[in-house]
Amino acid sequence: MISRRLFGAAALAVPALSAAHGQAPGFPTRPIRLVVPFAPGGAVDLTGRFLGERLQASLGQNIVVENRGGAGGNLGADLVAKAEKDGHTLLLGSASILCANKFLYRRSMPLDPVRDLAPVTRVATGTVLLIVNSDRPWRRFDELVAAAKREPGRLTMGSSGTGTVSHLAIESLKRAAGIDITHVPYRGGGPAFQDLYAGNIDMMFDVIPAAMPNVREGKFRPLAVGSAERITYVPELRDVPGMKELLPESNIDMQSWYGINAPSGTPADRIQILHRGITQIVRSDAFRQRMEPIGFTPIADDTPAAYGTYIMEQERVWQRLVEISGATLD
Repeated sequence: MISRRLFGAAALAVPALSAAHGQAPGFPTRPIRLVVPFAPGGAVDLTGRFLGERLQASLGQNIVVENRGGAGGNLGADLVAKAEKDGHTLLLGSASILCANKFLYRRSMPLDPVRDLAPVTRVATGTVLLIVNSDRPWRRFDELVAAAKREPGRLTMGSSGTGTVSHLAIESLKRAAGIDITHVPYRGGGPAFQDLYAGNIDMMFDVIPAAMPNVREGKFRPLAVGSAERITYVPELRDVPGMKELLPESNIDMQSWYGINAPSGTPADRIQILHRGITQIVRSDAFRQRMEPIGFTPIADDTPAAYGTYIMEQERVWQRLVEISGATLD
């Protein structure tokens, strides 16, 4: 499904970059397409649309957000990798797409993100939240673990799909806590949330922005965050422990991050213009104020090369998570 939205200049509230900032002659010359490789309406989509609104003022061109979900994000990523190498097509990618998928789709991966996509900068990072149906008896993480140990395999934990960050978090937790919980994969977080609310599954991990509306409404109870440390910037989660407190020897620190990439071979001067415009937005108070309430922390790399180095380092992290999970999507 493709969803497009064109942002008008009247909606913008940040000053445009002047020619003194070194804008390359003839770039951009037309609207920029920002591909979001997930369905409309989710947290990543909202991030892309807010970024697109602000980016138009910096670049002086409309930003068209295009949703291209499918194959764990590979369809959208491959579309950008094969686009014209002129900086007018960008990907809002995720850690799973850029680092994990090559180990999940070993035979059918259509691209090599390191080879086929040029790094620009990260824009946000966040973790996952362990939630249970509020009707379940467990109020603390240790109570959940004790229940799982009493009846191995009986408790069920949903995920937004095999190989997703929610699934990899489950497998890391099971290994670290020494418990057996039955994994139930879904085609996206929405169906999993519905079954969790209906009581058909006991628990799930998912990204904070997706889980928080149900937490705030009292439908779900948070028991842990997947990051090492607590999430103090979301008021409702300040008392929810992190993995360092709960499983101190596990070294679990599930951090899902999102970044902007262009097709490999895009001229360096255009990458620099994109980096300058995007990092100015990501480092602004307005972007932080929009991201933190939904559970994301803005983050920007100092240079495109630094982001590229980070991706290569993260490949090893996500390869290990995939190997622990035993997941394959071929």
